[in-house]
Amino acid sequence: MTSEITLFVNPAAGRGRAGQAALPAAEALQAAGFTVRTVVGSDAQDGLEQARKAVGEGTRALIAVGGDGMVSLALQAVGGTDVPLGVVAAGTGNDFARAAGLPVRDPAAGARIAAEALTAGRTRAIDLGQAGDRWFGTVLASGFDSRVNDRGNRMKWPAGRFKYDVAMVAELAAFRPIPYRLRLDGGAVQEVEATLVAVGNGSSYGGGMRICADAAMDDGLFDVTVVGECSRTELLKVFPKVYKGTHLGHPAVTVHRVSEITLEAPGITGYADGEPLGPLPLTARVVPGAVRILSPSP
Repeated sequence: MTSEITLFVNPAAGRGRAGQAALPAAEALQAAGFTVRTVVGSDAQDGLEQARKAVGEGTRALIAVGGDGMVSLALQAVGGTDVPLGVVAAGTGNDFARAAGLPVRDPAAGARIAAEALTAGRTRAIDLGQAGDRWFGTVLASGFDSRVNDRGNRMKWPAGRFKYDVAMVAELAAFRPIPYRLRLDGGAVQEVEATLVAVGNGSSYGGGMRICADAAMDDGLFDVTVVGECSRTELLKVFPKVYKGTHLGHPAVTVHRVSEITLEAPGITGYADGEPLGPLPLTARVVPGAVRILSPSP
């Protein structure tokens, strides 16, 4: 282990905010007496390989500068290791940082917290979800929401987040309930018609949509939110409630708390931390204390 800190930067995150955030983050860490090395990959795979190399060489900490996509990449490097993760949240969604109680879009504050935590030897162990060989920190999405992602990812116009609004309208027009087969903690298979099933290690996705509003990152359990069969009209009524988490009281919504889940549904892609995992079926399990994060003092 060395005194070197690795900044893991996605300069494109948050429409360029992460690239701008890297400088004040580095300055705050250097002011605290740390040596800073910056890793910027030519693409996601190259960045991940460099981050894993830094972790393997004993970097003091890996600090992700960017949004949830960058944090997701960083988790693939530090998950299951002793190297702590810092987060300088400078992306569009920043759901991981919010759930972990870290500053959002304040790079100097995020870096100061990381530096203070390192100096004090203060870390917080949190759980991660694992699906196959992929770690995730917030939510594994499947169903209507993942179909919106599928469609949005295929669209070349409009640009930015607006295309996902357009994709949502298109998916809503074509929506039909999805036949799921769920196995919770190795129990009997449950067959349900559902709008979506979200598996939450964290509480939110999509930049503050609190789909698994009561999920905690350190309780050893997922909160699984099942939105049952809904008409289009009812779905439009329920959807705005997701931002406050009040949808959990709707009669069509049920929540299960489990340590492992298998999801199966035809034609559905799973997304974790906003990144595609692949087609269902998928099995996800909680790994308690899988990562240590650099956190503010209590």
